Amino acid sequence: MSVVRKIARPLLAGIFVVAGLDTLRHPGTRAAKAEPVVRALARPLGLPDDTELMVRANGATMVAAGGLLAAGRFPRLASLALATSLVPTTAAGHAFWNETDPSARSRERVQFLKNVGLLGGLLLASVDTEGKPGLAYRAKLLGDSAQRTAASARKDARHAARAAKREARLKVAEAHSAIR
Repeated sequence: MSVVRKIARPLLAGIFVVAGLDTLRHPGTRAAKAEPVVRALARPLGLPDDTELMVRANGATMVAAGGLLAAGRFPRLASLALATSLVPTTAAGHAFWNETDPSARSRERVQFLKNVGLLGGLLLASVDTEGKPGLAYRAKLLGDSAQRTAASARKDARHAARAAKREARLKVAEAHSAIR
């Protein structure tokens, strides 16, 4: 792992671990803000309609995935989990468009844009293969290898069929010779 990754992952993960722990300890304020988002998403996604439970689950996701990302364990999956948890958090927590006070609106817009920037970083981290081939590339190689193997097997089968036909013709010719 490069030095940049060793430094960047914990830096990116830190806010999620801290916010997730705070969310687990004190879900009340966040639950109140999250109520409309949970109500809108719970039924279509088949999730519980318990806002405080969903807020705590989001906090637990942030702690767990943030810890994994900081430690460099399953960083792509951890980044994707954090990105997934960040979207409803941002929509519920920083809905600047609902603010009427210009000062509050400005603060919430900054926080919203900060989260959008974090989302961009998480998306980049979720596709970072550390210079190793990604799953799509490896799947393509595996598919190409399977196609080559199948083509080789078809070629071998054609050669075997031709050899069997030649052998059968020779035996028939020998049998005819023996009869005459």
